[in-house]
Amino acid sequence: MSLPRFETERLLVQPRSMRDFEACLAMDRDPDVTRYIPGPWNDAAQHERFLSERIQMSFGSGLGYWSIFPKDRPDQFLGWILLIPYDGAGPEIEIGWRLNRLAWGKGYASEAARPIVAHAFRTAGLSRIVADIDAANSRSTHVAEKIGLRLVGHGRQGDVACKCYAMTRDDFSSATRQEA
Repeated sequence: MSLPRFETERLLVQPRSMRDFEACLAMDRDPDVTRYIPGPWNDAAQHERFLSERIQMSFGSGLGYWSIFPKDRPDQFLGWILLIPYDGAGPEIEIGWRLNRLAWGKGYASEAARPIVAHAFRTAGLSRIVADIDAANSRSTHVAEKIGLRLVGHGRQGDVACKCYAMTRDDFSSATRQEA
């Protein structure tokens, strides 16, 4: 299954490709953007290799990364949403997001994530999605809660305390019925 494209009220959400490579690199080079996310951000060669592999990798049917663009400026990269095996390996499937600083505080992350959540359960047939978020990253925890993920516990990613969120297909179905 190739990744679908989505259109929201303000955004175009489309499968990420190598044409987004430079914009992704630039976003990751902003230390405020990657502040809560471990990665090879300070080693240029390793960062480029990591990003290239992530863009070109197949994560399984219906899984991958989507780039986010505003409808009124479809050439302006805002960030991305992912739905991939947890930490790239699984077995859980994680949802995540990263946006350029210029896109912060405008509701873009939750707006772009909603169709990905619907895709996860309606099209990809997943039974559960998860997100582990640095406990200090209040913006991302707000997005998780806004899109319907529930806090299910606390954990650690290496040395960092994180909040563990999850949503099941039943949670999604229940929330969808309540909205109708």
